[in-house]
Amino acid sequence: MWVKENIFFAVLLISLSFLFTGCAAVEPRNTASQIAQQAGLTRENVQTNDFLIASWSRMTPPVRSLHVYIEGDGFAWQSRTRPSDDPTPHNPVGLTLAAADAHASVLYLARPCQFAGPPLPAECSARWWTEDRFSPVVLESMNEALDRFVARYPGVQLDLTGYSGGGNIAALLAERRTDVRSLRTVAGNLDVAYVNALHQVSAMPGAINAIDRAQALRHIPQLHLSGEADKTVPPDVARRFVQAVGGNCTRTAVVSGMSHGSDWAAIWPQWLAQGVPAC
Repeated sequence: MWVKENIFFAVLLISLSFLFTGCAAVEPRNTASQIAQQAGLTRENVQTNDFLIASWSRMTPPVRSLHVYIEGDGFAWQSRTRPSDDPTPHNPVGLTLAAADAHASVLYLARPCQFAGPPLPAECSARWWTEDRFSPVVLESMNEALDRFVARYPGVQLDLTGYSGGGNIAALLAERRTDVRSLRTVAGNLDVAYVNALHQVSAMPGAINAIDRAQALRHIPQLHLSGEADKTVPPDVARRFVQAVGGNCTRTAVVSGMSHGSDWAAIWPQWLAQGVPAC
């Protein structure tokens, strides 16, 4: 009897562990769906050559300008040395920024493998949300996903916003495209090498770093917001980037009391209303 009871409890514990793991994976997806639904954003999966990119959007014809939001790195690491099994963000700040935007046409793009599954697609290995998250392959997939939407609205002009690591992606997209009207970042990691060195983590030799392409963005009006209390991507990162860009089209602002994962959406409409510097 003792053996049977112990086997029963062992099976029960294993079953519960799978249940809780499943709940942990599903809950961020449910939260994101609720955020999007309340803002009138509709889900669409975009299959690029390398990844499935999750998106939410609200398009109001005629679509002449489109506010585009790029998500941060998400839940990339379980600990300092252990990658997560699923990069879906537990706090999707990029999505909340998109939801807070009252513009007629809004598009949110998740990063590769975020909000995919469970189970994750076969191409989703941890390298794509860790050391290779800013690789040419990832950047090309993000650009391809954006192209799918732009192709539906010829002549549309883009206002790009990136949160955290999505700021690096947004800046790099702006550098390679000709339809970008403005660039904004929120707690944007615009100098990947500098931030990695600051936190004493491994370098990312394959990463494309926005600050290395900064001067090519000199003609694009830009605003880069940093949180005064942000220890993850401190204000110095935006300052370094603005200095590298040069010219008169770019400015940075430090927001009092805000940390990296703060409720940026609560103050986002007022910053949108201020616009970006005129060139």
